Amino acid sequence: MTSRRLDPVFSDSQRVDWLRLIRTDNVGPASFTRLINRFGSAQAALAALPALGRKVGADALRIPSPAQIEDEIAALDRLGGRFVALPEPEYPDLLRHIAGRPPMLAVKGGARLDWTKTVGMVGARNASTAGQRMTRLLAGALGAAGYAVVSGLARGIDAAAHRAALETGTVAVLAGGMDRVYPEQNAPLAAEIVEKGGALVSEMPLGWEPRARDFPRRNRIVSGLSLGVVVVEAAKRSGSLITARLALEQNREVFAVPGSPLDPRSEGANGLIRQGAMLVASGADIIEALSTADPARLPLFEPEADFFADTEAGAEPQDSDRARLLSALSMTPVTVDQLVADTGLHAALLQVMLMELDIAGRIEWGSGQLVALRPES
Repeated sequence: MTSRRLDPVFSDSQRVDWLRLIRTDNVGPASFTRLINRFGSAQAALAALPALGRKVGADALRIPSPAQIEDEIAALDRLGGRFVALPEPEYPDLLRHIAGRPPMLAVKGGARLDWTKTVGMVGARNASTAGQRMTRLLAGALGAAGYAVVSGLARGIDAAAHRAALETGTVAVLAGGMDRVYPEQNAPLAAEIVEKGGALVSEMPLGWEPRARDFPRRNRIVSGLSLGVVVVEAAKRSGSLITARLALEQNREVFAVPGSPLDPRSEGANGLIRQGAMLVASGADIIEALSTADPARLPLFEPEADFFADTEAGAEPQDSDRARLLSALSMTPVTVDQLVADTGLHAALLQVMLMELDIAGRIEWGSGQLVALRPES
């Protein structure tokens, strides 16, 4: 497998440039990577963005100033947090292996955690007493075996998992900014997590109030930080099932605790078991299954090892190429591979045009690297 390029000396100016780029309008993790591929560095991408924005009709593209980013870095420092960039050794290694990995993470606490030995635990917000008790038993067993528990700080199962793992290590992934703990009633729990040696993690800017669309983004980090994800209770349509699906896409193990067929809160977990998730009756079941887990074991992840390959350098699309791509896109999500097949365009050229459309706010990305036209507002 190709060795990763880790940069132990990530300069202050690089940090500012990376944050300016990822905080720019319509630049998400996917377009961030494409911009780096295209222009070679965050600094060069920032210089090219105004002209690129005009080319794709995004004339009012808002790029934060260096002073704004320095203020955010200083504010996070006052909160006791720090920004960790993808090339730095401190960046969680498991998270490197997912599609759409955050280029920068805000992290508070967690200096003593083993980020390579982690299990996600998710479930219903309106959890039953039995579900919360099972969560505590599982989290306790995992902690005793040296695993840190990762969850989303929600009510119910998430909160029970964090509380049970306070003494052994737990990571809470926030849907909002580091200073916007949601729900607010779990702010004391968040503080205790850090106080006990655990960590809070967020990819969102300081001051960001979480919206509905931000929770699936958070869920991909919960699963991405974990060797496997345990679903304790989940309704038929719930965020916990989104986390389980994302875990499968990320080549992580999925576990589910069975529940009564008469309880709607168990419908989702029981469904996962029918679809092949491992049935969990004790922490030993999870520990045994994860003893050989390695999300980097499949060729799927090998291209991710070198952070930014220059496959897109020099690719220059023509108007006819853009028209061909637009005719192949619709509001029905499709994979990039399918677009390559449908248009006959070279993959590198296609990625450049998808980057342009992304920056113009004309497309949206789904899990599994699916792309669709964004509905007109």
